Amino acid sequence: MTFESLWHDLAPIGRSATSGGYFRQPWASAELELRAWFREEAAARDLAVEEDPFGNLVAWWGDPSAGDAVLTGSHLDSVLDGGAYDGPLGVVSALAAVDLMRERGVQPQRPLGVGVFVEEEGSRFGLACLGSRLATGGTRWDDVRGLADRDGVRLGDVVTGGAPTPWLDQVGLFVELHVEQGRALVDLEVPVGVASGIWPHGRWRYDVTGRADHAGTTRMEDRADPMLTYAMTALAANKEARMSGQRATFGRIEVAPNGTNAVPSRVTAWLDARAESDAALGELVAAVEKQAAEQAASDGTRLEVTAESVTGAVGFDAGLAAAIGEGLPVLPTQAGHDAGILQAAGIPSAMLFVRNPTGVSHSPEELAETADCLAGVEALAGALEGLLR
Repeated sequence: MTFESLWHDLAPIGRSATSGGYFRQPWASAELELRAWFREEAAARDLAVEEDPFGNLVAWWGDPSAGDAVLTGSHLDSVLDGGAYDGPLGVVSALAAVDLMRERGVQPQRPLGVGVFVEEEGSRFGLACLGSRLATGGTRWDDVRGLADRDGVRLGDVVTGGAPTPWLDQVGLFVELHVEQGRALVDLEVPVGVASGIWPHGRWRYDVTGRADHAGTTRMEDRADPMLTYAMTALAANKEARMSGQRATFGRIEVAPNGTNAVPSRVTAWLDARAESDAALGELVAAVEKQAAEQAASDGTRLEVTAESVTGAVGFDAGLAAAIGEGLPVLPTQAGHDAGILQAAGIPSAMLFVRNPTGVSHSPEELAETADCLAGVEALAGALEGLLR
């Protein structure tokens, strides 16, 4: 089975006929179809599939009870209207790498797992890398089982949950292949690179409350309009990030009562912030919140800021990166990944990136050329072959 045929089978699942983007939210129909696809492909390779209480999947080549296993893979879920490659490229490449190693007669001296972590994007229940956080014990089930999606469905209603199973205890290291979410490899004119680490990042919910009123009869000076507070906060976040060379984005907003001819009573917005260091992230978030509070006082509104998830800076295992990335360019990433969660949990981890000619991600424009994908499979197979000796 070649990479191309695997990709051909996967590509139509969850794709919008309107935008060309993907809607593969966890435990919804498209993502469940992808999970079935993964089980079928694992069975075709005589790989035994294990599922933990949170929905994470791993297909084993060899007996995991032997311990010190090598884990590879990624995730299958997407953001809303996302790209084809973010996550699935790592899963397909891992299966293709198994095929390639078998063609070469590789006999692994330690077990290999191909993993699929669930809800990596946080697009349904709001917490990124949820599956890997739960699997490592970094997040407790009791703390998240009540998380609800936009339709009010709770996490505990769609997955069993409970205490982490010890499958990660058998894992000695993790290598994740991923499409690059930027243009560094384009600028360097190389198809594959290796990651040095992940910028610290997080999500903060801004709840701004004011007073609902009539859009026509209420004088401007008599309003307590939370939309004004939000708008100025979004501008402040943009300014602070640009001035400091960091990242700040308000990409999601909810308004009540959401009427065209009414001053809103409440605006809830989510800030995604990322920075080159933990200190820089703290300064960025504090500066945005300070300006939001000052604007709320001026507008006569009330502000509450809640940190929904914060992940510190992660440096990948330097020795492992050197072992799998000899001759490859080394670059940081501003995007969060399951590999970062496992590294932070004490499992040595590394990442390979495949060039994205558009530089665009979390969008239907996300892309990786077939030749570069094949180079990624070759790099991953070579890395795993060395680690499995």
